[in-house]
Amino acid sequence: MFSITVRDHVMIAHSLRGEVFGPAQQRHGATFLVDATFRRRDLDPDGIVVDIGLATAQLSEVLADLNHRDLDDHPEFAGVNTTTEFLARTIADRLADRIGAGALGGNADGLSGLVVTLHESHVAWASYERDL
Repeated sequence: MFSITVRDHVMIAHSLRGEVFGPAQQRHGATFLVDATFRRRDLDPDGIVVDIGLATAQLSEVLADLNHRDLDDHPEFAGVNTTTEFLARTIADRLADRIGAGALGGNADGLSGLVVTLHESHVAWASYERDL
């Protein structure tokens, strides 16, 4: 399996409901380092997994809707706990939609999987992996 990873970051505010979240129940800010890993079994005709420039641009565009936003006020997330795990899946699904729409080029149809990892800090992160 071949893979490439591109990286960006996103800054959000949110609060989390439930005793398990302790002080994070209060509104707080978070800056996530976001890695998107694209996987495929065989390289495309150009000898790559996917165009790194297109992958970087698409990750940036997906994050733009979340960046510098209070997710508690984001209409799409009403009533949802925007945990790190939830956000990793949301970003992965949005990237998958863009791949399906051709935003990463025609050869991206050979991609077999995608993993999005949100790093909360240097000691904690969460990932979501999906097939394409």
